Amino acid sequence: MIGKLFDAPRRVRAGSAALLVLAMVIILTAMADSTMQPLPATAPDDRFSAGRALVHLKEFAAEPRPVGSRAGDRARDYLAGRLRAAGLEVEIQRSVGARSAAGLATFGQVDNIVGRLRGTDSTGTVLIAAHYDSAAMGPGASDDGAAVAAMLETVRALRGGPGLRNDIVLLMSDGEEDGVLGAEAFVREHPLGRTGGVLLSWEARGVSGPSLMFETSADNARLVETFAGAVPAPRGHSAMVELYRLLPNNTDFTPLTKAGFTGMNFAYIQGSSLYHTAGDSIANLDPGSLQHHGGNMLALARALGGTDLRTLASDHDATYFRALGTMITYPDRLVWPLAVLAVVAVAGLALAARVRRLLSLPRLIAATASAVVPPAVSAALAQGLWELLVSWRPAYDLMGGLLHRPRPYQAAIAVLCALAVLGWYLALRRRLGPAALAVGALAWFAGLGVLCAQAAPGASFLFALPALAGALGWLAAVLLRTPARARTVVAMFGPVTAAMLGPVTAAMLLPSLAGDVFDGMGLALGGASASVLALSGLIAVPIAELFLPDPATRPKRAVVLAVPLTALLLAAGLVAIGLVADDFDADRPRRTHLAYVMDAATRTAHWVSADADPARWTERYVSGHDASALPPGYARGTLRTGPAPAIAAEGPRADVLARSGDTLELHVTAGKGARSVTLRLDRPITRATASAGRFGSVSVPVTGTRTGTWPAEIRFRGIPARGVRITLRIPEQDRIRLTVIAETDGLTAVPGFVPRPPGLVAATREDGDLTAVTRGYTLTGDS
Repeated sequence: MIGKLFDAPRRVRAGSAALLVLAMVIILTAMADSTMQPLPATAPDDRFSAGRALVHLKEFAAEPRPVGSRAGDRARDYLAGRLRAAGLEVEIQRSVGARSAAGLATFGQVDNIVGRLRGTDSTGTVLIAAHYDSAAMGPGASDDGAAVAAMLETVRALRGGPGLRNDIVLLMSDGEEDGVLGAEAFVREHPLGRTGGVLLSWEARGVSGPSLMFETSADNARLVETFAGAVPAPRGHSAMVELYRLLPNNTDFTPLTKAGFTGMNFAYIQGSSLYHTAGDSIANLDPGSLQHHGGNMLALARALGGTDLRTLASDHDATYFRALGTMITYPDRLVWPLAVLAVVAVAGLALAARVRRLLSLPRLIAATASAVVPPAVSAALAQGLWELLVSWRPAYDLMGGLLHRPRPYQAAIAVLCALAVLGWYLALRRRLGPAALAVGALAWFAGLGVLCAQAAPGASFLFALPALAGALGWLAAVLLRTPARARTVVAMFGPVTAAMLGPVTAAMLLPSLAGDVFDGMGLALGGASASVLALSGLIAVPIAELFLPDPATRPKRAVVLAVPLTALLLAAGLVAIGLVADDFDADRPRRTHLAYVMDAATRTAHWVSADADPARWTERYVSGHDASALPPGYARGTLRTGPAPAIAAEGPRADVLARSGDTLELHVTAGKGARSVTLRLDRPITRATASAGRFGSVSVPVTGTRTGTWPAEIRFRGIPARGVRITLRIPEQDRIRLTVIAETDGLTAVPGFVPRPPGLVAATREDGDLTAVTRGYTLTGDS
């Protein structure tokens, strides 16, 4: 619609300026979404200091501390001691936590640390929550040690200032990594877990990046208002809230909000290739992320600690997002009006373009229908690229798409998205016309805005605002059409400036979202990010008219071939750069899965690996695919195996205490040194109950069955030396096969084991890096 306004040189200058503006907007948005600068230990006492928090982190987060481990006990004692030294009321809640999933019941003996700072005239509780346990594969400096260290530094700053009105409760939970076991026990048993309040939950899915507010409870308007006004560097947007509500993931935030807390959940997600590995260390932690976490934590603790918490109740959600460094919020009652205005504006643009004979209704319908092609093709190309990368470098499969240096690959995906969008546009501009394609793209944005307004209101702004701005901008561009002989700046660039409203709005919102999806989900789900990038391109591609000849002119074959070939060559070059740049080394290691499995009855043992392409170190242990000698019910998926020496281990035992009808009661012990025990049965179960003596008893329903192994599985993490009582409800069967697996962290007890060399770390698969000793049982009706 603006391509004919100027002669060729001025069109190119205007187009170059437009592309420069878009690039600047994207860069400024990325810069505005950065972390905070870390403050040293010498910072003023009333400020949060990452330097001071790091002192604590080094005391408890230098080694893995899974639930039930001695390292976990040491961390518990240190953290509780620091809270007591700060003057808080501190207790250790010892209990059994529980969680169920399809065919699975997980239990664990947890030690939650609960600290309380009483308010001067409390109107409720502000609960600050993070977990101090880590995954067994790494020290968890970020997940979730950074947040726990931030809690200690926050308490120090709060104690040095005036007393707060409301009670501040710190929950340092245990057993989060095994299924939010500590938080579940807290809300089920602890009085403070049942009284409700305002929750501030802190997590990490990487080792760097800004602290994002990515999840809230329902009716969050007043909470978002407090967040936007109180914290020095608010980051995140409401589309994350909507997305996370659709995912099966959970953190401690989930059971706490189900128990009645309202609140917000925060995490940083960059550097996610080190998540749940040995690389989640203090050395790899970005101090700026720790500063951002803690600075926001302190600001919110002060703001919520000093307000009347009863005034935070709301009956609706808020939309919130950042635009060029400014946090914008508005209530959900504006979501539908903005979505409808976008539809009306796009319809008005279509009508104006039809009156000006820039498009026809059939062409507009065809253009709108065809606009689904670029996002779909982009998603397919991104997923295809991932499959190629895995075939070329099978070790990527164990990374789950979370690569160490993914930027060249992400750039290649962006190039492929540009190719899909530009190819669509060039293929149809002569037949349908530039105006129909531009309006058709905006129609998709307006439609998605309406769809999100109905299904995910917090995400509607991503589409409704670019559609509204784009339609109004194009309307202005149509109205500002001037004779080509005009020489004023307004005449030359006014239409271009107006037409840039939609692309600029999209550039402020969608590339940032695509980056978050890349960081959080990785290249294995790169199609989601690619479709978002393609949508960005749809609204900006009409700028190409400033570089193109008249649509009626048939392009030369060389030009037609040059565009896709150039894009494919550029993408191939970026992939080649990625394969070189993302090679594994000691700082960014390769993952490998290895476990030791021994049958306690026969004393036969095997090494087991799920690696499709084992590293040379792994190949020294596994040599074939024969899993038939493994204990019944143990194998899950395709495994490589190799013979291993027996170790001196008694192994687990399961003694039948009672069996009546569909109820089976067992006493299970894991044997000396084992931290956990797993039971697998060849029959489904409907309920599981675990009792650990004075630590209490808990029961959970179990629906569905496990996939890839026997249908029922029960886990107990942090099992006491004296064992636990497990009661199962099983549809009545005359014969039940049971395999009990005692699990000890690490492989160093196996004779001849050689530790991994630099450049290799344990994979995140939960049965890896374990010494597993099994014992099988066949239970008949008279057992």
